[in-house]
Amino acid sequence: MKRVLAGILTACVLAAVLADAQALSPYKLGTFARGGRPLVGIVLKDSLVIDFAAAHQAVRASASVAAPTDMRDLIARYDAGLRGRIAEIIRAVESAGTRPAYVYDVKALKILPPIMYPRAMLNVAVNYREHDREMGGTTLGAAPQGTQSAPGIWQRPADDKRWNPYMFLKSPTTIIAEGEPIRLPPGRTQVDWECELGVVIGREARRVPAAKTNEFIFGYTVHNDVSDRGGRGDTRMGSDWLISKNHDTFGPLGPFITPKQFVADPHKLKVRFALNGKVLQEADTSYMIHTVHEQVEYGSNIMTLRPGDLIATGTPAGVGSARKPPIYFKPGDTSACTYEGIGTLTNPVVGS
Repeated sequence: MKRVLAGILTACVLAAVLADAQALSPYKLGTFARGGRPLVGIVLKDSLVIDFAAAHQAVRASASVAAPTDMRDLIARYDAGLRGRIAEIIRAVESAGTRPAYVYDVKALKILPPIMYPRAMLNVAVNYREHDREMGGTTLGAAPQGTQSAPGIWQRPADDKRWNPYMFLKSPTTIIAEGEPIRLPPGRTQVDWECELGVVIGREARRVPAAKTNEFIFGYTVHNDVSDRGGRGDTRMGSDWLISKNHDTFGPLGPFITPKQFVADPHKLKVRFALNGKVLQEADTSYMIHTVHEQVEYGSNIMTLRPGDLIATGTPAGVGSARKPPIYFKPGDTSACTYEGIGTLTNPVVGS
């Protein structure tokens, strides 16, 4: 009887915890500056920001946990007390009769890149079939004849008709925040957009199989993989990813991070890119060739991924260089990249 009662009590407690978690308002996380001081913020309804450190001091804690020093620290300790602390703080704010002094309008703060800055940033090339077509490909993501496994990196199942994943490094020095300008480099006139979903790593990941990668994902953000299509003036060593992807300001990121518990399925998100208000990319993430989880597996088979590192998952069709005639960024443009439930990343374009 005691065991039965204990089981019933445990079930009731678990049900209460689950109901409480479901009742908690969804939130995002961001990095901001106020008076020149950076702060980690809890974002409610994309309009209000709770200064995490200040709220931590003001709201009585039910457990002993230190406030995060930055976003990377928050990510690393999220499941070691900070997730619960966020819930306590949000409930305190929502139950307060008046707005606490540590809560600000988003517009009253300067938005910084949510992670300052990823130590590693892996971008996936051509991960949507129609993007392959528009860039001159003919296989639509199907493996070309002769494709083999990459031992230790990517093992091809016998029935896998897709090509192998392809990743490249993008420098953290490219990263800018929501609202910061994309600067066109001198003499570079073929600068293009690629609206992408960013996967934020939550735990150290090394050789993680796809089936377990969700445990290593912290959340999702928006990334614009700005691309210089102008080339290097010769064909030495093939295409030049340093030039095409790594100019300063070519990595807009944010505005915030949505923790994974608020994203039911990263492969069922609508995607939209607009240039000066005109929609030029419209798709959804179900069109990916390799899933988010396969990309984390592939990347972690090459290098150890750490909390706050990023994988950008490729762009759907609709880039400017594939249009007839091509459309490229020019000074005065406004770029807006949206992933459903994750956010909209907006950046002006300026000359050098």
